[in-house]
Amino acid sequence: MYTETKKARGISMNRTISDIAKIAGVAKSTVSRYLNGGSVSDSTKKKIELVINETGYVPNTFAQSLKAKKTNIIGTIVPRLDSYAASNTLIGIDEELRNQNYQMLIANTNQDLEREIESLYSFERQKVAGIILLATVITEAHLEAFQKIQIPVLLVGQYNENTYSLIHDDYAASYELAKNILEKGHRKIAYLGVTEKDIAVGVKRKQGFKAAVKEYPNCDVRYYETGFKILDAMKAADSILDDFQPTMLFCATDNIALGALKASYLKGVNVPSDLSIVGFGGYEITEVIHPAITTAKFHYKEAGHMAAQQIVRLVNGEQIQKLTLSRFEIIERESVDNLTDSKI
Repeated sequence: MYTETKKARGISMNRTISDIAKIAGVAKSTVSRYLNGGSVSDSTKKKIELVINETGYVPNTFAQSLKAKKTNIIGTIVPRLDSYAASNTLIGIDEELRNQNYQMLIANTNQDLEREIESLYSFERQKVAGIILLATVITEAHLEAFQKIQIPVLLVGQYNENTYSLIHDDYAASYELAKNILEKGHRKIAYLGVTEKDIAVGVKRKQGFKAAVKEYPNCDVRYYETGFKILDAMKAADSILDDFQPTMLFCATDNIALGALKASYLKGVNVPSDLSIVGFGGYEITEVIHPAITTAKFHYKEAGHMAAQQIVRLVNGEQIQKLTLSRFEIIERESVDNLTDSKI
């Protein structure tokens, strides 16, 4: 009969399944079956539950998942962790996965595509239930990996017709933001974007901007390219201000806008009376700096929640749309001058 006292057992967070089995007087396989939701008699179940409650035993859910036929782990691949967009998306993914009793396992690739591909295969070996890929570029190697691993994959941030995607509506956001500044009278505009290898930021945002510009006559627009880092944007903006002297610097990301704002300050160019600046993302810092930056705000945390919901549905064999769009809003702040007002 099971009569050991709590004192004799000892409360410990470091107990193993073997310890629990020994104290409860049952086989290790019985404890494992109980923890994995298998069939165990009511009397045995009560024994095991009592030991677990009194010892403070915490199951290693990661190890359990690796042994189970169906895991509760979602692999999430990110190109960089020091990104506002990525970190807030991850927060949303983690919160929603926890609500649905799933765990998130993160692989940071440091913007290395080879590491990104290897992470896909590594997650397969770790038996994750599904993979969320915060993508920047989708190559043939990616598509080959998606086919080989036979695990549900959801892209976040990029669209590809061969798999499921959740994207920010970069085209529409750029179109609306461009319309906003064009309606304020800006016609001499520098567009500062990024490499077109990045379809969402490098291509779609430029396409949306161009579509809006076509609707307004007498526009003098020049296109420039920079990197994603603030320091790179500072150098590019400094050159643009010497070369072109636009009334508007339309930046493809908030980080680029921040770099442009710093470059303007260093050159003694006043924002917004001499130069207006807009960005993309809605980063918190764009609201607290002076002047606060007008931006197309994406709801990254909300998108993370949506991504987690979508991947869980895929893991459970449910149907979802091939393409899901997250919402955006145009946030008007102090960095844009209304040129139409000056003509009144």
